[in-house]
Amino acid sequence: MSESAARPATPALPVTFRPNRTRAVLLSVGTAMFATITAIALLLENLSPGERVSFVFTAALMASVLVLLSRPKVVADENGVTVVNLTTTRRLEWAQILRVNLRPGDPWVFLDLNDGTSLPVLGIQPGVAKARAIGDARALRALAETHGTGTNDH
Repeated sequence: MSESAARPATPALPVTFRPNRTRAVLLSVGTAMFATITAIALLLENLSPGERVSFVFTAALMASVLVLLSRPKVVADENGVTVVNLTTTRRLEWAQILRVNLRPGDPWVFLDLNDGTSLPVLGIQPGVAKARAIGDARALRALAETHGTGTNDH
């Protein structure tokens, strides 16, 4: 097999990778849960105003957690990659990325960096859409190999 046949096509930049199905489920469930709990708070006649507010506050808190879980993504552009995880965002230059890993059993992609650390990338996860995650990991790997200057000899 030739080198060009083994390497997946490099996507046009900028490109965003995110678990869209998981995100849609989380946001839908969050919206439905908030609406249901709020409706219950408004329909129950024996609740005091404070109890109603606590119902709505609890619903908003639970929906916020689901919104936070739907946040991860990876944005690749000409200058590098922005990794958005649950509570952190990290900007990397292409030269900082030595390797893109998605091994069997991994919950998400890991980036091996030139400082000797590994960065989890929750924006590419094989949970619900395994084939898409593998394709996204391969595309990100191809981009890193095309644009990066890091060595990949381990």
